[in-house]
Amino acid sequence: MSDILEELAALRRKDMEERERTLPFAELMRLAEGMNSPRDFSAAFRGPGVHVIAELKRASPSEGMIREEFHPVELAKELEESGAAALSVLCEPHRFLGDEAYLTTVRAAVGLPLLYKDFITTQYHVAAARAAGADAVLLIAAVLDDRKLADLLSFVHKLGMKALVETHDEGEIGRAVDAGANIVGVNCRNLRNFATDVSLLETLVAKVPRRCLRIAESGMHTREAILRAKEAGANGFLVGTALMRAPSPGEKFKEIKN
Repeated sequence: MSDILEELAALRRKDMEERERTLPFAELMRLAEGMNSPRDFSAAFRGPGVHVIAELKRASPSEGMIREEFHPVELAKELEESGAAALSVLCEPHRFLGDEAYLTTVRAAVGLPLLYKDFITTQYHVAAARAAGADAVLLIAAVLDDRKLADLLSFVHKLGMKALVETHDEGEIGRAVDAGANIVGVNCRNLRNFATDVSLLETLVAKVPRRCLRIAESGMHTREAILRAKEAGANGFLVGTALMRAPSPGEKFKEIKN
């Protein structure tokens, strides 16, 4: 596991521990279970065509500031109108400058399934995502041991949500499948130098059993890259930085998707 993953996972555990002092788990669960039923994140990737998750993010550790003028509701509406299958909302505040409130405001503005993207390691954090309005959460295999991954997957499903389990190599793909994942993301970004290798992604996508939904999570900056990943068997494609750097994310989305 890279140092940055360890750092962010630890920071977010601490954030949730601090929140729990004022909002106990039982109370948070009442809020989570009182939400409207989650939208079906899996359904966004079924059927013919190119199914793209458009990601809303201000910054990242590898890219620095990506979009200074960041208005999540406006961006979400623009990307929904442009044909996004789902939206991913960065909620990690320390290095990605995200905020859980972004997801909550977007949930009230669009009808697409929403992925809560963060460094989740506890049931409390999963419940916080549901209470914020998430339909799905990201679970990163690299920061979870086998038992914790299976536990969190079970808890996600108990709350009616889906989990996109992010993997970076064949071993993590096997661990994700063994833990019960039915949506497996393949991220071809090197966790130490953040370089991407789309050819590696193509190899890894083929390792994910066909019974699972396969999501290509990085390097999807062009129409050509998406078509290569689709040929390799990907059902969905996450696009973030390319959209957020564009003056008109909606136009850039159409260019990449079509």
